[in-house]
Amino acid sequence: MANEEELNGLEGEPQEESAEDVSSPEPEAIELAAPDDEAPSAAEEGEPVDKISSPEAETVEITETEKEPSAIQKESTSEPEVDDNRNWFVIHCYSGYENKVRYNLEQRIETMGMKDKIFDVVIPTQEEIEVREGKRRSIERHVFPGYVLVNMILTEESWYVVRNTPGVTGFVGMGNDPTPLRPEEVSQILKRMEAEAPHVKVTFKQGERVRVIDGPFNDFRGTVSDIDMDHAKVTVMVNFFGRETPVELDFLQVEKA
Repeated sequence: MANEEELNGLEGEPQEESAEDVSSPEPEAIELAAPDDEAPSAAEEGEPVDKISSPEAETVEITETEKEPSAIQKESTSEPEVDDNRNWFVIHCYSGYENKVRYNLEQRIETMGMKDKIFDVVIPTQEEIEVREGKRRSIERHVFPGYVLVNMILTEESWYVVRNTPGVTGFVGMGNDPTPLRPEEVSQILKRMEAEAPHVKVTFKQGERVRVIDGPFNDFRGTVSDIDMDHAKVTVMVNFFGRETPVELDFLQVEKA
């Protein structure tokens, strides 16, 4: 009997150890599977899933803004907003000092670091051909003597730099408030400066006596009867065989007698 009880005791001990070994992995497997089992149950039961869905929503919003062309358009349209503040202003100076004023202002812009506020200084000029004593010469004529154009963003600092430039007597405007030029005025001035054909300076008027200096009627004298500025032509009444004959000539073919 004692031997049977010892045998039963020995058989009972390994059974308990095996039971512990078999049962111990099961709770671990259940614990690992629990989060997977609980997540869908929370969604099925209608519980809030903000913590799960919010990262996905953020990634979707980022990708949409990256692919959305409107975001790029907004960035591109936002850049010219600075350029919209640019305007052309007119400053007054002594006649004949326009080039000196431009040089002085460009030096001040460079030394005072105002390139981001003052962009361009322009003297409206036009090429002109002048005929004197039978000789042609090309000159650069100031369209608006005593005035200089400045393209700038008007601030207190930029106003101070321009206004205190040597040779500048003031801005064109009401009181201390400079008046910017209208866009159509600026385009008209720039087109006039960029004209391909040089302007011919006319030194004679209708009814005045002129002398022909070129062509088959060279050295003939006559009276100006008509001036065509658009085609740079002049009609001269020349005495030919005792009769007044109209002759159409180029501006450069005649000079004031």
